[in-house]
Amino acid sequence: MTSAEARYRIGIDVGGTFTDFVFAETDTNRLTFHKQPSVPNDPSVAVERGIAHFIAEAGIRPGQIELICHGTTIGLNAIIQRRGARTALVVSKGNRDILEIARLRLPSSYDFTEPRETPLIPRNHVYELAARMTAKGEILAEPSEAEIDALAETLRAEGFDAVAINFLNAYSDSSLERRIGDALRARLPGVLIVESGVIWPESREYERCLLVALNAFIRPMMTQYFDRLTERVAGLGVGCPIYITANNGGTLSLDTAKSRPIDTILSGPASGVVAATRVARAAERRQIVTFDMGGTSADISLSHTGEPDFTASTFVGDFPIMMPVVNILAIGAGGGSIIWVDAQGILKVGPLSAGADPGPACYGRGGTEATVTDCYVALGIIDPATFLDGKMTLDAAAATEALEVIAAKLGFEGEHRAAAAAEAALRVATAKMGTEIVKLLAHAGADMRDYTLLGFGGAGATHACMLADEAQLSSVLVPTAPGTFCALGAILADVRRDYVRTARHRFAGPRGEAGWNAIKGTLAEMEEQAQAWILLEGDLVGEHRFEVTFRLRYPSQAYELEISIPEDRRADMSAAEAAELFHAEHEKLYGFSERGSELVTSTLRLAVIGSVGSGELPDAPPAGAEPRARRIVRWRGADIDAAVFGRADLGHGSAFDGPAIIEQPDTTTFVLPGWRAEADRIGTLHLTRIPQS
Repeated sequence: MTSAEARYRIGIDVGGTFTDFVFAETDTNRLTFHKQPSVPNDPSVAVERGIAHFIAEAGIRPGQIELICHGTTIGLNAIIQRRGARTALVVSKGNRDILEIARLRLPSSYDFTEPRETPLIPRNHVYELAARMTAKGEILAEPSEAEIDALAETLRAEGFDAVAINFLNAYSDSSLERRIGDALRARLPGVLIVESGVIWPESREYERCLLVALNAFIRPMMTQYFDRLTERVAGLGVGCPIYITANNGGTLSLDTAKSRPIDTILSGPASGVVAATRVARAAERRQIVTFDMGGTSADISLSHTGEPDFTASTFVGDFPIMMPVVNILAIGAGGGSIIWVDAQGILKVGPLSAGADPGPACYGRGGTEATVTDCYVALGIIDPATFLDGKMTLDAAAATEALEVIAAKLGFEGEHRAAAAAEAALRVATAKMGTEIVKLLAHAGADMRDYTLLGFGGAGATHACMLADEAQLSSVLVPTAPGTFCALGAILADVRRDYVRTARHRFAGPRGEAGWNAIKGTLAEMEEQAQAWILLEGDLVGEHRFEVTFRLRYPSQAYELEISIPEDRRADMSAAEAAELFHAEHEKLYGFSERGSELVTSTLRLAVIGSVGSGELPDAPPAGAEPRARRIVRWRGADIDAAVFGRADLGHGSAFDGPAIIEQPDTTTFVLPGWRAEADRIGTLHLTRIPQS
């Protein structure tokens, strides 16, 4: 039972199979973890059940819960499956084919018959209006009231749920879009109207148009879900604020998430990276590769400085997204990835997955194809009797039978042919992922031996040591609860929102003073806008700060570099100081600079970050663990005797050599022979190679 005065925060991550919960007591930082079966047709049901479970188990009053942070893939799934609102697009006259033309890139450079992606909004749902701005924000054409009336009547007759507005050059001044939007709202009550300049005022017409269209497409569905979520939480007597995790690794209030659901579509994986950087900093590791291996795929992200790595260019399904998101790349297989042999007799792993139903053969739900999880079971890495803390018994015989089929196709014979096939499949999957990590680090100019792999997700801890060994990474970190890690990231994140302006100015040369003054004026406007927003995000938001970046280039240069302005120099930085930051970065990347040249800005970005007192990770109890059992594991063609530990028994300072297996309700960690495991102050496992004498 807990204190009647204790306060709690709840982190939630909704997945396809399970909804993960982390309950944090704010005074003691004590964490409790829970997995609740998801309800795909209404994810809020699983959220309600999980919170109710915690209230009952912990014996607390609903009023003791002070914050809920919630990540969801509803918007992402709606985009991928094209199951959103009936949406119209209003564009400048002559620009009707903007989504059809896109970037005029072929899907495949080698296959001219491969079809292009289908536009999100079909051409017969795109409407032209005589409305257009210049790149300097001057109005070239503005529609009459009669034209707006006619458009509104057409939209009403077609029965659209949402309307996205994207006028040429509206990034320079969105006032015309807003006037037309207000006029349509007055004529079309109950229809959602969204303007591109409000969502993301950055140049690149196709990408900006796509963002506003996606926001309109998913917003009605997301609003309905958030309303149901609010009702269910309130029905439990919980009246605390609800925040939604965002693509940029931060969180947003429910009101902001309702108006800008495009900011939340990649929130779950981003939260995992946020948690990973917090755990890595506590372990005094700044250079990490996060490794999130779930049921379908494995994702990675790099952190060079102890903070998440961001990108403003990623894809969701077929669609490019140009907003700042945590840079996450899919690199390989998941636990449910199917193992198969192609027509040439080559062993392959994925990309098809057995999913949760029927799932791997060992699940006993009718699946007959071998998967990565079946390999873990067949080799003895996962104990069928203790999987999910004994709540689900696996069928080892079914796993072996499925792998026997693969072994026969590969020509393997003998008593251990199924295990040989399992080892071969794991080597293939590991080699593929290791190659991708090495390429990514090489592209960043980094030495893989300086980086630590941090594994989480259902299979991340199981596979992490194999992958680090393959990629020659220096060490591995395994957090205390890898299977609910994204939910942990939700309550560790600060409130954050990004702002952008296209600002083409020259400075740092003979004509640079006027350009620099214009840049400072634009930044002041952005800061004022961000300041007003953060003050409305709730009473829990404490101190806030700003992060400013410029995208710069030399005149006539094709590509820009992004430089960050130090917080303590932001207010009074001179043009010469900003220019020197660029010259130094250019010299670092390309080996030269032109310090006498003018510089040209293209984009200004400002992020406002508000602290919500996310707390520290709790300390682990003292060491003293002994193995619970021993188990034979088949590894590299031989039987090895592995010690089996319970993760709950390990404390600060616990240390042992591999081969070893650490079991816990949400995952299994495999420590290879030749590696050593040691638990740090907060219980994170450090896996390192044992020096060879």
